[in-house]
Amino acid sequence: MVFRKLPGVSASGMGLRLSQKFVFLLFLSGLVTLCFGALFFLPDSVRLKRIFLSKTETQPVTVGSENDAREHIKRPKDQSMTSAKGETSTKLKSLNRKPSVSHEATEERMAGGKAQEDFTLPRAKTESASEKATSSNHGANSDTFSYKKFKWCLLKPPLGRDGGGPSDPKTNERREKVKEMMKFAWDNYKRYAWGKNELRPLTRNGHIGNMFGGLRGASIIDSLDTLFIMGLMEEYNDAKEWVKTNLDLNSNGEASLFEVNIRYVGGLLSAYYLTGEELFKNKAVELGEKLLPAFNTPTGIPRGVINLGSGTSWSWGWASAGSSILAEFGTLHLEFVHLTELSSNPIYTEKVMNIRKLLNKIEKPHGLYPNFLSPVSGNWVQHHVSIGGLGDSFYEYLIKSYLMSDKTDDDAKKMYYNALEAIEANLVQKSPGGLTYMAEWRGGILDHKMGHLACFSGGMIGIGADDGAPDKRQHYLDLAAEITHTCHESYVRSATKLGPEAFRFDGGAEATATRLSDRYYILRPEVIESYMYMWRLTHDPKYREWGWEAVEALEEHCRVESGFSGIRDVYTTTVSHDNMQQSFFLSETLKYLYLLFSNDDLLPLEDWVFNTEAHPLPIIRKSCLQEEATQDKTVSE
Repeated sequence: MVFRKLPGVSASGMGLRLSQKFVFLLFLSGLVTLCFGALFFLPDSVRLKRIFLSKTETQPVTVGSENDAREHIKRPKDQSMTSAKGETSTKLKSLNRKPSVSHEATEERMAGGKAQEDFTLPRAKTESASEKATSSNHGANSDTFSYKKFKWCLLKPPLGRDGGGPSDPKTNERREKVKEMMKFAWDNYKRYAWGKNELRPLTRNGHIGNMFGGLRGASIIDSLDTLFIMGLMEEYNDAKEWVKTNLDLNSNGEASLFEVNIRYVGGLLSAYYLTGEELFKNKAVELGEKLLPAFNTPTGIPRGVINLGSGTSWSWGWASAGSSILAEFGTLHLEFVHLTELSSNPIYTEKVMNIRKLLNKIEKPHGLYPNFLSPVSGNWVQHHVSIGGLGDSFYEYLIKSYLMSDKTDDDAKKMYYNALEAIEANLVQKSPGGLTYMAEWRGGILDHKMGHLACFSGGMIGIGADDGAPDKRQHYLDLAAEITHTCHESYVRSATKLGPEAFRFDGGAEATATRLSDRYYILRPEVIESYMYMWRLTHDPKYREWGWEAVEALEEHCRVESGFSGIRDVYTTTVSHDNMQQSFFLSETLKYLYLLFSNDDLLPLEDWVFNTEAHPLPIIRKSCLQEEATQDKTVSE
């Protein structure tokens, strides 16, 4: 009998003394309390918990203060939130306003690869490994992400027909040359720097650096999608195996929130969407959680540096008055919206929507967005405006957020076109020689300088042209072409036919670096990026010719025996190499060149947007995904 196991109870279980009865009742009450209490510590998906909690109680709640956030089980401790969160939920639900995607071309959509099975992920939250395992064993619900539904909602197969191979032999030969460059760069990285962040090709060793907080393998993560779309499957499988066995996210160093997001989170998300490998999705969400403490500020504007282990964050020491950088906190939206999509946890979207709400509230000088903002006060720190470094990708992510929402994010659209209008009124200039360029703005005074980083803007303005006001569409496309032409001029006016880090339009100079400190080239992609977009938009053959000029220059001046290296001075053909093969050379420069010489159905712009590290992320067609979920539910019933 069970009573025999209880101290102080007779064999018969009868004739208990008063003290024995008290001990027995005390034990039973403790046992009952323990059993009921344990239910509230089980993962959300456990069915027993749903018996005791109503549906509304188990849903994520909107929090309005730091104290509220501390009590919310799905949010990191001390997370700063604002009332923008409620608006986020409404905005995301409104994404189904667009008509659903037609299902007439089913065979064409799935022609790019075999049909994938559904992949689901439990809600992302702070929980132990055992809790995650328990949660994942309880079947998919309506909130989980289905890879099969995602593929169904693509208009075209991601890799096109025949991998996007062009029928023109000359173009195909050029594309194959770019593929050979990628294999050469990858093979040398693998041989001399495997597992490190980047290759030093002259000394044949690896570089770790201090941007990634102890994370390793930046070149591997940045290369996953490039290898996959180029059909370098042996190399891709090696990269995937490294991620599976060696990518350790439990690092404890200071990391750039911006760089970790665009390279690691973006690279993992892209790899998942292209392949359906759940490994990449899980790693992306796990890393995304580690970035959330950076938002623990009075305004919700994240600081630029975070310790991925402790969650402590701070601003860059060089940033004015402890400020956050526009191009850093403004370049999270694409990845964080997709983290919400994959994890069903709204906190990622809420964080970036809170940033947008604050930016909409504060006054902008002449409609411009300065580069430095205090994460404490929410005010601009100084009035320096640049479309190049410190500002660039903020503007890029506005138009791409609109496009990625299937053109339903009207707030992003309004912010982008208002910003573009202010840029045109204050920054766009015409040189005496007829070159259009983007100057920088320092408290009302123009600095007639344009950085290589600003050369992405030709492509940005181009992809946004069609959704501008009807009377402005051709104007925007012309402006995009003019800026891309200026950036091409910065290349052809150098001895190496590669562009400098920055070029000026004063003192008689046009599209030329006048300072020694601006003469270097570090394998940057922005000019080639604009070539690719302008080719897709216009099919003007000059863009492919300009791209081939860049290939030839890279081969002649940057290719060394064991990889590719940047050079210190583009104005001399006796080059001095900087001994660094940047990971973005693999992710961006070579990918954009490959796409430039491919058919438009390889990663078609109707289905994909590229993050600022050139990692393709799919357009989110909420109406289609919801329609498929409804159909699946009807079939199952």
